[in-house]
Amino acid sequence: MSAFDLLGQSIGNEKLFLIGGPCVIESESMTLKIARSLRESCLKLGVPCIFKASYDKANRTSVQSYRGPGLTQGLQVLARVREDTGLPVLTDVHSVEEAQRAAEVVDVLQIPAFLARQTDLLLAAGKTGKPVNVKKAQFLAPWDMRSVIEKVLHTGNRRILITERGTAFGYNNLVVDMRSISLLSQWEFPVVMDATHSVQLPGGQGNCSGGERRFVAPLAQAAVAAGAHGVFLELHESPDQALCDGPNSLPLTELSPLLERLSKIYRAVRS
Repeated sequence: MSAFDLLGQSIGNEKLFLIGGPCVIESESMTLKIARSLRESCLKLGVPCIFKASYDKANRTSVQSYRGPGLTQGLQVLARVREDTGLPVLTDVHSVEEAQRAAEVVDVLQIPAFLARQTDLLLAAGKTGKPVNVKKAQFLAPWDMRSVIEKVLHTGNRRILITERGTAFGYNNLVVDMRSISLLSQWEFPVVMDATHSVQLPGGQGNCSGGERRFVAPLAQAAVAAGAHGVFLELHESPDQALCDGPNSLPLTELSPLLERLSKIYRAVRS
């Protein structure tokens, strides 16, 4: 397994790891509050974690949807999170230029699912030398990720994460095939289960996406039992008031109990 260290934390090794945070930066104060809570929960349970938040949600259902503060202001907030908490930080990038600028601030670059086949973006992210988290596109089979991974490897960068986030089922729904965890593991890079985006109902509320939060925990538990090395959770202090992806975000109060269960499953599977 191609594990790697990230600010003193081992990612993809003997411990379950977490990628977590709000879908999008709503304000600096809220982002910092979530990051501090995340750090406290993970420290208590000994779970390596990476803080995640987006400065721009470029793929929204409606043109009126909130997208975030933008690249410049967003990176300033993420730099503050990193400085304040000591946590490694991850964010989405959508273009070659964004990859280069974001790499100056954050620790992990994430390729959004809908952009997983964009060659120039994958090459640019890989060339930064930063770890790259590639989300499996909703329209790709697990084995189709081989070509995606090879594009990053072409740059000489082997610090790769592969994230499962569901497959388009049509009619505003996604389906998760747990065989995908095993299939994605064949390339010997840590596999992550995005348990919150996988319960999303794309466009399910007409002008925005819906979600079925009650299935987040069962999917996360099943994926860890199937061999996932990490979980991806979107977190919010008040998900029903979130400006983006609230229906599929997990309340902060539910994080610690879920992490504790997932860690037990992870240890049991690997014993």
